[in-house]
Amino acid sequence: MASYEPNINHRIWQVVAAIPKGKVTTYGGVAKKAGLGQAARRVGLALRGLPHSTLIPWHRVINAQGRLSLPNGSAPHKIQTDRLEAEGVLFRTNNTIDLKQYGW
Repeated sequence: MASYEPNINHRIWQVVAAIPKGKVTTYGGVAKKAGLGQAARRVGLALRGLPHSTLIPWHRVINAQGRLSLPNGSAPHKIQTDRLEAEGVLFRTNNTIDLKQYGW
C-alpha cells in the first residue's frame, strides 16, 4: 500500500494546483475531482504532507461549511486567511466563505 500513497497524493495535489486564484473548493470537492469519491479526510492528509515551501495553493481548500479547518488563531490559519483575502476572497461576518460566490 505504501507505493500507492504517493500516487494518491499526486492526484490530490494536481487537483489543488488547478484551483484558480480567487476561488476555493472543499476537501470533498478535491476528493471527487481526484477520483477518490468522498475521501475528504484523505485530502487533508495529503495537504498536511506538503512541504512548507510548496507552490501548490493549499490555502484554497476549505471545509464543506465554508470555514477554514485550521485551528482559529494558529499561524497556519492566519496564513490561509491572508492568502485568500489577498486573492480577493471575502469572509462573511461569521468567518465563512460563500461557496456559491467563490466556489470552484
